[in-house]
Amino acid sequence: QVQLVESGGGLVQTGGSLRLACTASGRAFTDRVMGWFRQAPGQEREFVAAISSTGGSTRYAESVKGRFTISRDNAQNTVYLQMNSLKPEDTAVYYCALDRTYRSLDSSSPLTYKNPLSYEDWGQGTQVTVSS
Repeated sequence: QVQLVESGGGLVQTGGSLRLACTASGRAFTDRVMGWFRQAPGQEREFVAAISSTGGSTRYAESVKGRFTISRDNAQNTVYLQMNSLKPEDTAVYYCALDRTYRSLDSSSPLTYKNPLSYEDWGQGTQVTVSS
């Protein structure tokens, strides 16, 4: 099992930036797709971004495309989410997650990589609050 720990959340004004990090320990995660999800109060957990095992492919939710960038440093066992031009509607708890299988992101359907059930290990989450 992999332990995932998110960091980097906080309070920021509209238009500001934050960089989230997710560090893995326990066993190697470099052979799996990694995802970022978020959950606002009273809302379901929603997909934000995913990155392939090598970092060569990425996918984004339409709501964050062009503003957020997912990346990974496998040597550091860390996945990042750079968030720019933040909006109040980005306010949520952000979670990173590890794909439960050895899946190619390039050949995966959005129904798969956007589905929280496709991921087996989750961090505890980090709060992001964007004030208007």
